[in-house]
Formats: sequence, structure tokens, C-alpha cells
Amino acid sequence: MEALLKEAFFHALKATDPYRLTQRALPPWRPDLILAVGKAAAPMLKAALDRYGEVPYHLTLPQGQDPLGLKARFARHPVPDEESLKAAEEVLALLQSLSPKTRVLALVSGGGSALWCAPLGISLEEKKALTEALLRSGAGIGEVNAVRKHLSRIKGGRALLATKARVHALLLSDVPGDDPSVIASGPFHPDPSTYQEALSVLDRYGLAFPEARGVLLKGLRGEVPETLKPGDPALKRLSWRMVGRNLDLLKAAQGFLREQGHRAVILSDRFGGEARDLARFQAELVETIRAHGVPFRKPLFLLSGGEAQVRVKGGGRGGRNLEFLLALYAHLKAPLHALAADSDGLDGPSGAAGALLTPEVWARGLDPRPYLERNDSLAFFQEAGTLLITGPTGTNLNDFRLLFVD
Repeated sequence: MEALLKEAFFHALKATDPYRLTQRALPPWRPDLILAVGKAAAPMLKAALDRYGEVPYHLTLPQGQDPLGLKARFARHPVPDEESLKAAEEVLALLQSLSPKTRVLALVSGGGSALWCAPLGISLEEKKALTEALLRSGAGIGEVNAVRKHLSRIKGGRALLATKARVHALLLSDVPGDDPSVIASGPFHPDPSTYQEALSVLDRYGLAFPEARGVLLKGLRGEVPETLKPGDPALKRLSWRMVGRNLDLLKAAQGFLREQGHRAVILSDRFGGEARDLARFQAELVETIRAHGVPFRKPLFLLSGGEAQVRVKGGGRGGRNLEFLLALYAHLKAPLHALAADSDGLDGPSGAAGALLTPEVWARGLDPRPYLERNDSLAFFQEAGTLLITGPTGTNLNDFRLLFVD
């Protein structure tokens, strides 16, 4: 069963390869410039270059990723660094130099928020510290982006405002709901959030950051321009298409399992909230199926995606998928097989894609409570010996969870 769980995950990754997804969606015209940013930027750009031949491009990737023989600028993720700033400045300079006749192909995937970082009114150090604080706070991706967009010269549609060129964007979604304004913080898309919402996020999670608050307050007073809003005339120069999403990943795994003769149900592609709360919900669902055969008959596989959050209070290491599995282990009354992983191959700062739960983990009798108290899910699964190590996968289609109810 452990091998089958892994096979389903890797089959889904192969079936949703960004190169293939991009190739199918490329426009018939040849672009004058290609901009590629995010965790799937290299295969997306390779697909475009294989179609169009030599085209000027700017490629920004996370450190450690394979650029597939392409010249790239590498930056840090999820917290930006100096290279993120250089990449964003280069892109903005390119966009500002273009004429209205220029056609730009923008290949955007998750991770772009950190890889293109052009702080507005604050220092890079303040932006880095604020990003890290937001990620540790347990804030949802929409809340995080409301802040990031209003402190950036490139996010929230400001990349489109920076140019007169026509832009066609191909998007690979790593966010629940596949909202284009959220993917990579929507550099070319309108932003419905406001300066007031960004300030409210800081208040909600008790984040001081006076330098950032000062900029947001200036925005409230109209001293700093808002992000690109729906209905802006600049949007007439934008066209876009979604080439891949979390649901595609889940459907690929579902199809694979059905071909193997198993029943498989997709619960949702947009589960969010606290990873521990999500684990409790799924544990209760498993126990209901086991006890009563509702809402599904057993045996079957339960698939789900989306993006949970972790409110970090301890000093341990882990990620949202590891935390989900650890909490699932804590809530379940009897063993089961499960796999949870980030499709990009890196679950938070753990260095692992995710992990597996197997009956052997229960047999070891490990107590989950001290690990949960420390937010130390990585140490738990290291001890259990069931970490899933893939390295960067070259894609980013959000989280993948697979439970087998026997």
C-alpha cells in the first residue's frame, strides 16, 4: 500500500508536467519577450522556446532548481533576498522600456511572490522580516498577499501598470480557488484588496512593523497609489489563461487509482485553515466511514488538495503537510495509510516533500503531543522513518493528500 500511495503521487506529478501543460496553451503568435517566474518557470519557458525558437527572456527560479540549460537568476523562497530584488528591478526596467506594439508572454507560477521582490517605501530587510512573520503567523495566503501587494512595486498588477506593452499570461495555480490575482501575488492582474485590509491583517496577527504600517497608512490617505483595480484601462492590454491547477493533480491521481481497480473520491481542491483543524476534520470523516459506511462506502481512497496553514509557536521544523499528518496520527483511533506532500517537493523549511503514515508508525508507539507542542513534525517523521524526499519537482500545484480507508 505504501508503494501504491507513492505511485499515485508521482503519476499525478508526471501527468501535470508544466512543460506539457504550457505547450498545449501557447498562443499562435511569436512573443517579443518572455518573462518566466516561479517554481515551474524553467519547464514553462523551455516549452515556449521549443515552440518559438530564440526569443529574449528573463527567467527567475528558486535557488537549487534545475534551469534546464537556460540562463536564470536564482533567488530565495519563501523569504525574498537581494537576488529577488535584482530580478524584480530588471523585469521592471524591461517592462518600462517596451513600446505599445510589443507582445510579452508572461509565464507565472507559484513562488513568484518571493522571487520578484520590489519593496515599496520599505527596506528589503523590513520586507524579509515581515514576510517571515506573516508565514509563521498562520495567516491565509489571501491575507499574506494583501500585505505583500501593498508594499510592492511589482505585485498587485503593478507590473502591468509599469509597461505600455500587451501582455499574455499563462498561469500555473498553487492557490485554493485558482484566483489569478493571488498566484505569485498577481503581478499582471487586478487586486481587489485595499490598504485598509492590509493594515487589518497586521492588526489581526499582532504584527507591529512600524515602517510597513507607515506606508500602508500613507496609502489610506491617498499619498501612495493603490494597486491595479478591476476596470482599469490597463487591463485592455492583458489576456491570460490558466494552464494547470490543483484539481488537475488530484484528478490525475484519481484516474490512476481507478485504473488499478480502486475507488477514489476527491473531497476538495481548496481545503485551507489550520493544518491541525483540517486533520481533525479528516480523522472524523475517516472514523465515520469506518463505523457507518457514510458518506462513502469503504474501502476507498480520499483525495484532497488546497493549502493549509500552520501557526508556529514552537521552535521545531516542519511544514503544513507534515503538521497535517502528525495531527491526523494524533486524532485517529486506529491505523491507516496516508500520504501528504507539497507538489513542489518542499514542505515548508523541512527539506522534505512530505511524509507517509503507515500502520508501522502506530506500532512504534510514538507520542505525537511533544512534537505538536514544538511544531516539530519533521523530527517526528524522521524518527518514524517515513519522510518523502523528492527534491524540487519543477512544478507547483499546491498540496496533495491521499488517505486509504480500509
